[in-house]
Amino acid sequence: MERLITQKLVDWNASKQRKPLIIRGARQVGKSFSVMQFGHHYFKDRVHLVNFEKHPEWIRIFDLNLDPVRIINELGVLLNTTISKENDLLFFDEIQMAPKAIMALRYFYEEMPELHVIAAGSLLEFALQEISFPVGRVSILSMYPMNFYEFLRATGKDKLAEIIVAKPEKLADLIHSTLLDNLRQYMFIGGMPACVEAWRKRTSLVEVFEIQQDLLDTFRQDFSKYGRVVDKNSLNFALNAVARNIGHPVKYAQVSDNFSGHINKRALELLSLARLITKVQASTAASLPLGAYIKEHKFKMLLVDLGLLRSLNQLPANIEYLKSDLMSVYNGAMAEQFAGQEFLSSGNENLYFWSREAKNSSAEVDYLFTRQNQICPAEIKSGPAGKLRSMHLLLKTYDHLDTGYVLSAAPYGELPDQKLRFLPLYYAFWLSTENSSTIKLNHDNSVI
Repeated sequence: MERLITQKLVDWNASKQRKPLIIRGARQVGKSFSVMQFGHHYFKDRVHLVNFEKHPEWIRIFDLNLDPVRIINELGVLLNTTISKENDLLFFDEIQMAPKAIMALRYFYEEMPELHVIAAGSLLEFALQEISFPVGRVSILSMYPMNFYEFLRATGKDKLAEIIVAKPEKLADLIHSTLLDNLRQYMFIGGMPACVEAWRKRTSLVEVFEIQQDLLDTFRQDFSKYGRVVDKNSLNFALNAVARNIGHPVKYAQVSDNFSGHINKRALELLSLARLITKVQASTAASLPLGAYIKEHKFKMLLVDLGLLRSLNQLPANIEYLKSDLMSVYNGAMAEQFAGQEFLSSGNENLYFWSREAKNSSAEVDYLFTRQNQICPAEIKSGPAGKLRSMHLLLKTYDHLDTGYVLSAAPYGELPDQKLRFLPLYYAFWLSTENSSTIKLNHDNSVI
């Protein structure tokens, strides 16, 4: 269950400008496990875990003042150990429960820079609204569910994993179909570590589906923690509305008839803060910066995980899983969710889609994002034979765009005269990074 974030933790550890690190992400995406695995490997038994959910009484340590010397001395007493500034890793888990501990990270950076400090938490954005955030004194990493590359490695398909982060090429039919078969599995299992672990050990979709439902119940239980500013029932309606509308623009008034557009908007904002959903904003121009051309009230949404998408929509696996066309599963929504999820996991946290600003125009391209300071347009299609009118219009309108990418279940192909490149859907992560050198392997083929 190696995660790509380990590479980033190694780089952070080696940096001469190292700052305290905050890892943010939704619940159960593997933040704590990854930090502890990294810590035990690189710091041996010198990892000091301070879990504020398990020990809420320890939050009081930060009430007196934010002096890092006093704080680590008192934590050492509670942990029955000595915390070495030069050799140890101090890990604040569930730090959202201790807002003053977040503020203290500034002073760890300024007064004790030699100490390695990592903090992680879910619902972090809610805590950050209540404090003075130490801007410039901390580094931040976002963590998402396991992407397809991580899933393949976790299930022992290392050679297949190597293919999808290498330069795309036309593969042998058997290899291509094998990758699509594995992608079909991933679409239903998703990337939540508990689901992947269950599949890896027992290959039971029934068990995976039960875990997915348990995870959704856990997320809903959290609604009461940030429901004081909005009716928690509106959060549930909003979550279900996002799941029903993957790939389609969302209007606040249509999220739920039971609540006003204002309340629906606030519900979506809170789900976004909890990192359960991600907004994909409409951009009217394919020019940098993309954020300068957004349509404020036109957007799509992505769910945190495509396995949970299946569960929320109660897709009948015996029907959807057996569909011959992978791109038609849940009317194409699973494919668009997969692509967006892969783009996010690669570090492209600002996703857009192109929406032509013209009267009575319905022209849209599914994704726009920046890669190596260039705009990359991507369309999710059932095959290369479609007319791709919106993509052609986009490329014609903005002649500085070198290539339009079409992701589908079809083999690799190119139409240079039309500036089109056709990629199998499993290359989505490569497309959003185009730098497989960021994935480094140990001699034992484990991620470092």
